[in-house]
Amino acid sequence: MPESRFNPWLHRFAVLTALATLALLGVGGLVTSHGVGMAVPDWPNTYGYNMFLFPPSKWVGGIFYEHTHRLVASGVGLLTAILAGWLWLAESRRWLRWLGVIAFYAVVLQGVLGGLRVVLFKDQIGIFHAALAQLFFALICALALLTSRWWLEPRLGGQRDANEGRERDGSEIGASLRRLFLATTTLIFLQLILGATMRHQHAGLAIPDFPLAYGKLWPAMDAEAVAAYNSQRLEVTTANPITATQIALQMAHRLVAVVILVCAGALAWRVNRTHRHAAFPLRRLTFLWFGLILFQAGLGAWTIWSQKAADVATAHVLVGALSLVTGVFGCIICFRHPEENASDKVASTFEVARRQARFSAIVNQ
Repeated sequence: MPESRFNPWLHRFAVLTALATLALLGVGGLVTSHGVGMAVPDWPNTYGYNMFLFPPSKWVGGIFYEHTHRLVASGVGLLTAILAGWLWLAESRRWLRWLGVIAFYAVVLQGVLGGLRVVLFKDQIGIFHAALAQLFFALICALALLTSRWWLEPRLGGQRDANEGRERDGSEIGASLRRLFLATTTLIFLQLILGATMRHQHAGLAIPDFPLAYGKLWPAMDAEAVAAYNSQRLEVTTANPITATQIALQMAHRLVAVVILVCAGALAWRVNRTHRHAAFPLRRLTFLWFGLILFQAGLGAWTIWSQKAADVATAHVLVGALSLVTGVFGCIICFRHPEENASDKVASTFEVARRQARFSAIVNQ
């Protein structure tokens, strides 16, 4: 297979697609935060109009957020189609070409899920829609990383950059640290699913205080206690009363947040202590990751204190997406070409054995 060469315009286009996807996540977060997911009741049309011909004068209230979300989603779909085609024509790495194809089908599926959420009026579809959005964003960001000069230069630099390449791809990272990276990233994704589940239940804040929960470390969740909680809520309780399951879900969200924070802190400490030189880019990444997760925890608390203000809740979603992508980047760097590392070790072992045999022959003579 021919060597992959850095294509600056392909990389820039991948970055543009990633930024557009982040903007789409922001607009989608505003739709859910404002509770206007059904402001436009038909799909793929908008109140009978072709989506792209809907008069701007009618973009009012919740319709503005939902219709803007559809238009931005269409733009991201177009960018993804172009990116997938460009990768297929210009990229020599076959597996990367197929990642582009997967991204294209993922964005198509995402659009269909968004439409079904409207047509079938199912909040459960909205949860899948939100989860796939996070995975799609991570995939597009991974494509931007894998087409970057930073990623390709160790390959193109030949033997001269071999040692630098091993340092930059994190091949000296131990197996336990790799597993911790992967486990923490997986926990963040599960946490995002928990958050999406809470956001699509439209029941307000099931627990309105923080760091306590109804004044306790762990709130009572029996029927009598839940009825008392509902009687104190500002929302129309007959429309959206909270349940014990929703309270348990929010407590689980808080507990998982603590575990993620501890794991991210442990990663930053371990990488800084044991891989100060061998994984310098990874060191900076772990500190950035820890900072993002700290910020995310603060936004989560602020969401509760602000009574779920739309802009704060949406920022919470966006920082969560960036935290997931940072974890994905760390995993990619840590697991980069493990088979090449293994082959290097085997080659080194054979070389040592060959030299020992040669030395023994000289001594015997």
